[in-house]
Amino acid sequence: MKREPDAAQRSVGATTEETAARAYAPGSGSEPVVRKHAPARRRPVPAAGKQRIVILSGLSGAGKTAATKLFEDLGYTCMDNLPGELLPDLAELFSYDRQRFEKVAVVLDVRAGNAPLALAAMRGALEGRGIKPRVIFLEARDDVLIRRFSETRHRHPLAGRRGIAGSIAEERHLLDPVRAEADVIVDTSDLSLRQLKERIFANLEDAPDDQTLVFQLISFGFKYGVPLEADLVFDVRFMENPYYVDTLRHLSGLTPAVRDYVMGQPIAQQFFDFLAKFLELTVPGFRSEGKTRLTVAIGCTGGYHRSIVITEELRQWLEGRGFGTVAVFHRELERE
Repeated sequence: MKREPDAAQRSVGATTEETAARAYAPGSGSEPVVRKHAPARRRPVPAAGKQRIVILSGLSGAGKTAATKLFEDLGYTCMDNLPGELLPDLAELFSYDRQRFEKVAVVLDVRAGNAPLALAAMRGALEGRGIKPRVIFLEARDDVLIRRFSETRHRHPLAGRRGIAGSIAEERHLLDPVRAEADVIVDTSDLSLRQLKERIFANLEDAPDDQTLVFQLISFGFKYGVPLEADLVFDVRFMENPYYVDTLRHLSGLTPAVRDYVMGQPIAQQFFDFLAKFLELTVPGFRSEGKTRLTVAIGCTGGYHRSIVITEELRQWLEGRGFGTVAVFHRELERE
C-alpha cells in the first residue's frame, strides 16, 4: 500500500515548489507570485542577426514618446506601458524568436510599478539569455517639465494632491536607481527633435544615414476625403481624366494604358517636373529639422487613375534619387 507523505514532507514539497516558481511582481513588496503551472520552455528560433534591445526610461515629459517614434522609424518593435510583471517574460519571447524581435525598444518608467526592480529583473533575464540591452534614460529640468505639462495639459502619472512640481520630485526619487544603471543619459531640456535624434542614434549601432527619410506616398480620391496623416497634399484633378475614356474607365492607374494616357499630357509632365524640384528643395530642409518620416498624398476625383499614376511616378523618382525608403498606399484601389 502506498503511504501518504506526512505533514512535514508536504510542507517541504510545497516550499520547494513555491521557491522554484517564484516570479517578479513589481509593486507587491516582498511577496512572491507563485505559478502553479509553469509553461513549457520553447525551443529558440535561430537568430537572423545580432539583436538590438533598447530599454527606454526617464521622466514623464522628457521626450520618451518622441524617442519611441524615432525608434519606430528605424524599424524597431516598440512596447510601451506594459505591466511590470510582464517585463521579465519578454526576455524569453525575445530569445525564442530572435528573427522577429531583432530590434526592440521597451519603454520602462514609473507606470510599471517598481521601476528599478522591473529593470533589474528584465535586464538580468535578457543577459542570462545572452542578450545585452542598452538602457537610455531621458530627463529634463523641472521648469521645462512643468512648462511641457502645462502646454500639453497631459496628466502626470503620479498626479495627486501634491501638484505637478511635487509629482516630478517624487518621480525623480523613484527613478534615481534606474538612472544610475543607465548606459546613456540625455537631458532634453534644450534639445530640438533633430538634436534628440542625433543624441540617441549616436549611441546605437544602427544609426540612420542623415541623408535619408522614410517616405509614405498615398494616392486618394477627394470625394472620399483627404488623408489626415498627410504632410503634403497635391491635387492633380486639373489633368484630363481617363474615366471619360471608355476603354480606360475600368483600368486603374497601375496599367500601362492609363499611365501612358496621363503622362502623355504635357501638363502632367510639367507638373511632375515642378513636384521633383519642390522635393529637391524641401527634403533637405525637412531632414535638417529632424523629420524622419514624410507623408505625401496625391489626389484626384476618385483616386483610381491620375493620382495612382503620379504616385507611382513619384515612387520611381524618389527611389532613383536615393532620398530614402519609400512605401506606397493606393487608398481607393479596392474601392472601385
